[in-house]
Amino acid sequence: MSSSKIVVVTGCSTGGIGYHIANEFGKAGCKVYATSRRVETMDFSANPNVHSVAMDVTKQDSINNVVEKIIADEGRIDIWVNNAGIWAVAPLIDTTIEQARAIFDTNVFSILLTSKAVLPHMAKRRSGLIVTIGSVDGEIPTPFSGVYDASKAAEHAITEVLGMEARPFGVNVFLVSPGAINTNIIDNVKDFRLEPDSLYKEWEGKIIERLNVPKIMTDTWPADKFGAEIVKRALQPNPPWYWSAGGAAWKIQALKWLPRWMALSLVWRTLGEK
Repeated sequence: MSSSKIVVVTGCSTGGIGYHIANEFGKAGCKVYATSRRVETMDFSANPNVHSVAMDVTKQDSINNVVEKIIADEGRIDIWVNNAGIWAVAPLIDTTIEQARAIFDTNVFSILLTSKAVLPHMAKRRSGLIVTIGSVDGEIPTPFSGVYDASKAAEHAITEVLGMEARPFGVNVFLVSPGAINTNIIDNVKDFRLEPDSLYKEWEGKIIERLNVPKIMTDTWPADKFGAEIVKRALQPNPPWYWSAGGAAWKIQALKWLPRWMALSLVWRTLGEK
């Protein structure tokens, strides 16, 4: 049985936040199981402490199989990081129900599924940490990413409730709310176009401009720096309940102090008006 921290990180495709979180945990001496739907999307060949595992966070059987195998091999899971997620940009009425369900399956319901699998093991040992990577969009919504923002708001609420419900069993929960982080996630929507008959066709240029904001903002954080800061906090004896950082994160925190109507008006003028 290993004496180092046993860590599981979901959504670890090369270049994303999860990849860098897994890599930083490995560099800190932890034994890391990095997961993705397909192992070929991950490359940790330069870090012998990180092991790539196929797991679908939307399937309970897939999660259970991975958790039980790790418990059998290692005896425990010390830290579980819910990072897997889908980023989506589109006007609300241009989003299909199938797309919305896929977003919620990955961003929201996966936390319920993974918690069902891992929390009982942590509770039995009265020790453990569950980390969820949310988004500032879950705190202040923005135009043309409504379904994604709604999923992140739900993700935040579920994580905060999980923190309360896990507390009696000695298990900590840590919610991370990233601002703009420089990752390859934009590549997934680089070919974004609205349908010719979209009610919002005139806003297409504005939406595409918004997609590239993380690349051009002066305060965007590099993904490796962000991953290192998460790991540093997760390995503290008393991890925080909440932490927010990244490009424009401080602006979101400031907006939360304003009357809601005023905050949303400012967001629309910044990101919505043509």
